[in-house]
Amino acid sequence: MAAGGFCKLPNGTVVVALNLPSPTADGAMGVRVLVHAQNRARALTRLRNLGLRAIYLRGNAAPPTPDEITAVLHHPDGLIWRTAPDNGVTVTELWRPIRALLRRPAAQA
Repeated sequence: MAAGGFCKLPNGTVVVALNLPSPTADGAMGVRVLVHAQNRARALTRLRNLGLRAIYLRGNAAPPTPDEITAVLHHPDGLIWRTAPDNGVTVTELWRPIRALLRRPAAQA
């Protein structure tokens, strides 16, 4: 089960944050995914529609920070990711669109 949480915004929408294991076989670290949607169910549906099927949000153990909320609200897709922080270490990595995470590497001949 992925750690995560959500934050309800004043306009009624929510930002959901999830810490997931890396979807790539060579990825040792996990990723932190942020989704902006009308409600929690729609946020999880957006991720499931992208192929991340076994994602559930139970509880609110790791809600998005104010900086993360600002980042996802300013992204046109409302769906971003970066490497998950390890043991509370601040990450200076930039947020990336979800397409960069799900892009398949080219097959080598």
